[in-house]
Amino acid sequence: MTGMATVAAIVSALDLPSRARVDARVPKKMLVEQGAPTTADKRAIQDGIDEMQWLAVLKPNTIAIPAFTDQTRDYSEIAVIAAAFRPEARAARLTELIHRAIPYPVLLITTGTGGVAISVAPKRAAQNEGEKVVVERVVVAGGIDPDALHAAERAFLDSFALERQPARDLSTVYDGWLARIEALAAARLSGIFEVKDETGVIDRRRRALEEHARLAREATQLRAQAARAKQIGQRVDLNQKIKAIEIAIDRNKKLMLGGSA
Repeated sequence: MTGMATVAAIVSALDLPSRARVDARVPKKMLVEQGAPTTADKRAIQDGIDEMQWLAVLKPNTIAIPAFTDQTRDYSEIAVIAAAFRPEARAARLTELIHRAIPYPVLLITTGTGGVAISVAPKRAAQNEGEKVVVERVVVAGGIDPDALHAAERAFLDSFALERQPARDLSTVYDGWLARIEALAAARLSGIFEVKDETGVIDRRRRALEEHARLAREATQLRAQAARAKQIGQRVDLNQKIKAIEIAIDRNKKLMLGGSA
């Protein structure tokens, strides 16, 4: 299963109402004009994207869930977009560019050599810059193979259906998808996929994921230093620090499951 056929498997898991479907091709020219700030980015789009499709639009009149807008955020609609990346694509950069090019929230499904990735990117209005929006962060669940799902990935897709998201308004739907992507990231570390929509649980898991990333970076740097160390005493000291970080990583995994470290 490749390309847009793989995307179809993910869209099926979303279980969107037919009236929300658009299924229209998105020309790369639009992305180049609206989302490529540099010549290198324009080239990355032209060389790296094989095809883009606007799959669905989620609005009050297509999914019967209210919009949400305030001074900084606009959830009047959510776009579901798919993109097939070529083997040489700069996937992470292209994912960011697509999210930046579209001014409203996007659920993005991409395919490439690393499998399927699903991403969201919370946005806010830029201060003192008219109608411009700023991407706060891009949150990605990657490396998914719909033909060979692990238990956590299967639970993740089962939880991703529109009807299973908090439906107070479109902002809570989007936050629900974000929380499930983070839950999959946590499950790949802890071994257990657990979805809860309580703010406290989500915030604690998010902090634990950020802490894991920091500890993992530190451990990688220390291992590189240990590999270069010529003195035995220096190696012993570095290996003790690595061991302490590994213990901290194991302790931190409990927070991803709502436990206490």
